[in-house]
Amino acid sequence: MDFTMLYDKAVAVARPRILSDSATSGGVGAALLTESGHVYTGICIDAACSVGFCAEHAAAATMITAGENIVEKMIAVRSTGEIIPPCGRCREFVSQLSDENKHTNVMVAADKVIDLEALLPFDWREK
Repeated sequence: MDFTMLYDKAVAVARPRILSDSATSGGVGAALLTESGHVYTGICIDAACSVGFCAEHAAAATMITAGENIVEKMIAVRSTGEIIPPCGRCREFVSQLSDENKHTNVMVAADKVIDLEALLPFDWREK
């Protein structure tokens, strides 16, 4: 599966919604392609108390629930369709789900794909 298809899946779930006076969702959508070829999507949830979570975390939780943890490709998009790189928390989180995930191809802009390892240049786990 190429990034065009992953992009379409991420855009499809990135639909902003007001959940309550203090919470919104869907401002960012993400899609993760696993080594087995499955795609998992997720959306961000933003709460006034700052206890929300990112779209990549939501997609990863569904992936792990399904029994998988190795990500081949990942992408995140704003609800406007703009491709955005994962935040530092998401980079670290995905990297810890499997040592193989350092090789995950991450689309960080419309014309740029980079390995997750390059987004974490000073890995605290390396000796």
